[in-house]
Amino acid sequence: MKFDSPILSILLAFLFIAFALPVQAQNKLGSTELNVPARLIAESQQVQAGQSVTLAFVMEPKPAWHGYWENPGDAGIGMSFEWDLPAGVTAGKAQFPVPDTLLISSIMNYIYKGDYAVLVNLVISENTPLGSTPISVKSEWLACTDEICVPEQDELSITLQVVSPDAAVSLDNAFNDYRNAMPQPLGSQATFSSSNDVFRLSVPLPADVDVDDPYFFIKEDGIIDYAAEQRVNRDGDRLIIETAARGDSLDKITGILKIGDKMGFSLDAAKGDVTMAGIPIGGGNSGNFGGGGGQNNTSLLFLALGGAIVGGLLLNLMPCVFPILSLKAISLAKAGGDESIVRRDALAYTAGVVVIATALGAILLGLRASGAAVGWAFQLQDPRIIFVLLALVTAIAFNLAGMFELPNISMGSKLTEKEGPAGSFWTGALAAFVATPCTGPFMAAALGAAIVLPPIAALLIFAGLGVGLALPFLLIAFVPAIRKRLPKPGAWLDSFRKVMAIPMFLTAIGLIWLLGRQIGSDALSLTLIFMLAVALLLWWYGVGQLKGGARGLVTTGAILITVVGGIFALPNDEQMTVRQQAAAATETLPSEPFSETRLAELRAANQPVFAYFTADWCITCKANEAAAVQRQETADAFEAGNVAVLMGDWTRPDPVISKFLEQHGRAGVPLYLYYAPGQEPVILPQILTVGTLTDLVNTPVETASTL
Repeated sequence: MKFDSPILSILLAFLFIAFALPVQAQNKLGSTELNVPARLIAESQQVQAGQSVTLAFVMEPKPAWHGYWENPGDAGIGMSFEWDLPAGVTAGKAQFPVPDTLLISSIMNYIYKGDYAVLVNLVISENTPLGSTPISVKSEWLACTDEICVPEQDELSITLQVVSPDAAVSLDNAFNDYRNAMPQPLGSQATFSSSNDVFRLSVPLPADVDVDDPYFFIKEDGIIDYAAEQRVNRDGDRLIIETAARGDSLDKITGILKIGDKMGFSLDAAKGDVTMAGIPIGGGNSGNFGGGGGQNNTSLLFLALGGAIVGGLLLNLMPCVFPILSLKAISLAKAGGDESIVRRDALAYTAGVVVIATALGAILLGLRASGAAVGWAFQLQDPRIIFVLLALVTAIAFNLAGMFELPNISMGSKLTEKEGPAGSFWTGALAAFVATPCTGPFMAAALGAAIVLPPIAALLIFAGLGVGLALPFLLIAFVPAIRKRLPKPGAWLDSFRKVMAIPMFLTAIGLIWLLGRQIGSDALSLTLIFMLAVALLLWWYGVGQLKGGARGLVTTGAILITVVGGIFALPNDEQMTVRQQAAAATETLPSEPFSETRLAELRAANQPVFAYFTADWCITCKANEAAAVQRQETADAFEAGNVAVLMGDWTRPDPVISKFLEQHGRAGVPLYLYYAPGQEPVILPQILTVGTLTDLVNTPVETASTL
């Protein structure tokens, strides 16, 4: 099939326009428990008017979590502060302790593991009135493990007592330790050079100063390649550090030279001439691999990539993809076809699949980086996308059924004609886009890994999904033995093509159901009127083709107006939320809406909890609910075992659910969790049976694999 008709071109254009519309999401965590909680304390609760006092943001990461230095390196976000200070009180620049390095899949991170403190000096004006002075600050930071990251924020406050200049002030001794972790001023200016992709830094440092595995943390971004090896030489009373330059150049830079555990010097460096001299020390490094973290994440990447390819391969069996693939595959078997043309079309199809799969992944990562709480197939949380996709699938179904023909496409022997690569590219692009809600169980771990790995590695996983989706087409094109076994085109293909319209119509019915779940039956009825208009326009276009008339331009314009009208006829978010809340209750297995607060309450009461996360557009979710979750046997077993059921509906964007999924290594739904009283939760399989669920009540949970 080739998609170069004006009608389907305009539908494809609308698909991407609607897809580009803003995704509504929130990034405020509210009262959610933080992974790197912060406390704001003062070195002294009393401060003399005209003097200063030091505040500390004491950061206390949970096990396996870490925070970031002010320059996070290749990935991450530095800490930010938004002060609310009374008149006469000013806040200085935040002071960060000496950081550590964490290298994951060639991505360098500058981090803090374990408790650490960020110091800020407050200056109290002489004119500040004596008495209580409230100080508050809104701070944001990034909390990460080696696998996932969560943006966090908190509003912290403290009340200081401004006292007279002769009043006694007592100090908190903990601040001595906080200051010892800070880099000490170097006292002498360093020199750096950056040319021919090589960065060198010369640091004046007496030869008798002990240095253990030195490393230079630069504050300015874009100067050096963070992940590159840093080679260090001792040249008398100087240390010379050499690494790869990134390209940008400044006249002055700042940073920290680390010379040991929590020991380092803050330095300023001016541009000058630096040559590599002296004796190598330390053996060169690319930072701390986190006890094999880089190797582990490389293994994670390869496992996720394999899962993505397998998952993409299975997507070809989905009803919205199989007709497209089958007709394209048979077109490759055309009699007398030029092998170079066949391979060219296969590569063009693959390019379309990989480009769209990677582009969807890039948009997902970009939205997440901007703070939006979204996951894979997030576009299907927007009814505008579903409506345009419905129009496109309907048009393809009617085309396959023979109601109208696309230019350069007809039945039977016409398939033996050579087709250009553009048609193959857009066929692949369409297949990739409509396949996203069907990623299925093989893709859960792969897509979960994609959102925690560095961007380049994540995009490789999304590309792997595209390669898997295109793999049958590539095998047919590049393995002649497979191609020869395909049936030759002929008159039978007309009937086969009409049969292939059936799964496309089934896909359209599924999209209608999904749209109805999101917008309600009343709004759906109005929307279907617009879809009927699209179908009538396509029929009118087909009648014109039979009569030899040219109606393409008029039909395209009419469909354009109809689709725009359908988009504007969709209800707003508030109406859809009310509808979804009203439709929640009459299910075989009753449930409560998921919230972490409710989960904590149930666990505190030692009640077993089954929490599942679903979406109306998730085929795997709906299959599991029909086969296992919403079954009377499951409901009876859970009632007998006093199991509370929490359901997270991700059909529409929900930042709380998005964050919870991410914390459990998932980029999307489904996710099934069981919490036995007093025990760690277990993640259940992606494919459920009634026995899987009923056994939870009867079988000791230790036999399941814990998180």
